[in-house]
Amino acid sequence: MQADEYDESPLPFDASVLTALFDGAPAGITVYDTDLRYLYVNPAQARINGLPAAEHRGRSINAVLPEFDERQEVLRAVLDDGRPRDTTFSGLTRELTGKDRRYWRGSYHRIESGGRCLGLVGIVLETSAAHHQREDLERTRRYLTLLNTASISIGTTLDIDTTCRELAEFVVPALADVASVEVFPPDIGHAVRRPPAGVLRMRRAALAMAPGVREHLSGRFQEPGEYVDHQADSVVQRCLATNQPVLEDLTAEEPGRSGPTQEGADARPAPGLHSRVVVPLTVRGNPQGVLGLGRAGDSPAFTADEDVIVARELAGRTAVDLDHARRYAHEHGIALELQRSLLSEPRGRHPHIEIASRYLPAERDVLVGGDWFDVIPLKDGRHLEAMGDVMGHGVEAAVAMSHYRSLLRLLAEDELPPHRILERLDTLVERSGLDRAATCLIVVVDRLAGVCEVAGAGHLPPVFIDPGDAGARIAELSVGPPLGTGYGRYEARLLPCGPGTVLFMYTDGLVERRNEAIDVSVGRLASLRLPASGRLEDLLDEVLNRFGGDAEDDIAVLASRIRTDERPD
Repeated sequence: MQADEYDESPLPFDASVLTALFDGAPAGITVYDTDLRYLYVNPAQARINGLPAAEHRGRSINAVLPEFDERQEVLRAVLDDGRPRDTTFSGLTRELTGKDRRYWRGSYHRIESGGRCLGLVGIVLETSAAHHQREDLERTRRYLTLLNTASISIGTTLDIDTTCRELAEFVVPALADVASVEVFPPDIGHAVRRPPAGVLRMRRAALAMAPGVREHLSGRFQEPGEYVDHQADSVVQRCLATNQPVLEDLTAEEPGRSGPTQEGADARPAPGLHSRVVVPLTVRGNPQGVLGLGRAGDSPAFTADEDVIVARELAGRTAVDLDHARRYAHEHGIALELQRSLLSEPRGRHPHIEIASRYLPAERDVLVGGDWFDVIPLKDGRHLEAMGDVMGHGVEAAVAMSHYRSLLRLLAEDELPPHRILERLDTLVERSGLDRAATCLIVVVDRLAGVCEVAGAGHLPPVFIDPGDAGARIAELSVGPPLGTGYGRYEARLLPCGPGTVLFMYTDGLVERRNEAIDVSVGRLASLRLPASGRLEDLLDEVLNRFGGDAEDDIAVLASRIRTDERPD
């Protein structure tokens, strides 16, 4: 007899006893014969399988559940050696066809009588909720890590197109298969031809596509530098009018809904894209442009409660950078052209400094926290480095973190010393009603003078690793209270930081240990030395190997030094 043929052999058990014992059980209970054919299923298992109990009798698992991956090799092992086993399996039952995949945990043991094997009994409980919760946690962890690393990848220069390109390349393929960034035409420079009435004309500043998508969609999008027209009812105009993200299922796109004008050929969804979200780039109520994201092929559709939130956080952060760059371009056009030539090194993210960073989440069952870092270019060969830690964990801490970072970027353009930036940041946060305090360390490095100015708000001191045999020195600072209290009084200290000296910044997760004084923990950092390779990446690997193994909190570390002609990236 074939494995999936119907066989109605007599029951080796009293059916009335099985019914009395198991029909009222909430768990799914199944009795199999020695060929793993159904002899009995209780009502709970019948509901799971989507088939009346009577129609199971004598049929194989594959015949009843063709889209199920129940571990039959595990069941056969129980029949062979008699050792009970637990296993997890998933699939789609008849009752679930067309729905999301579900997950179960099953426990199986052999039934014997007089030393003879009669079959197998299995007890099954659904674990889909716990499985999906773990998936959600992993997805949240991945997205928060994405947000934490975005600060040193986006907005590294004062050039609008560079910032847009960094944003597009950062989200592909981490968040989307296709990304485009469009901005409003500049209010200075060459004149742009006026669009027809009701049409919005924007300039494509950046476009990025995942390698697997590029071959199918190449040529269907207008390139950076070209102008794209959007009609009054287009998704871009709706997004900007409401200042809200617009999420679309392109498989159900209404004909003409986002129809382009003749010049905006890619305003219409490209073939192959099945999901799209358009996010406004807005700061202080002033729109800077839009970020468009698309997914194709087997990529899942965008979700409003996760993907769109992350995209909006990235867009809001980038909008601050774009606003900063646009105003700087307007006021310092000639200086900006000079700076473009200075920042043209193709491999370096920052033209005058080497930077390496790491973000290491805590244990897998702990929500990601609010650790963050940022590097902001300033005028006159200087740059600002910041390291912070928002109190608490989870998505709310990460959102608060983005507010702190955005406010810091706004304040950095005023060219204030670090202790004044902390004072203003403390006041702004306290007045804004943000209910999460944060520690913060700000270092303004002057590469020309070979010094840095340091101020802290409840944060641990930086470490300077000098070249040669000098070793590491832990900065002695007068540290003020955390940000967000409204009582901040901060002091700055000027410290030497010449070429070759590594500035090392970190959050408390690196050193803080239970039952140990924090001064003792921080003191261990005085033993840091540059590795033989001299590479900052190798330094951070060594630091995390030495100090990060038993960490109970998230860890963010940032190492930098002034770039020299002799030292490669």
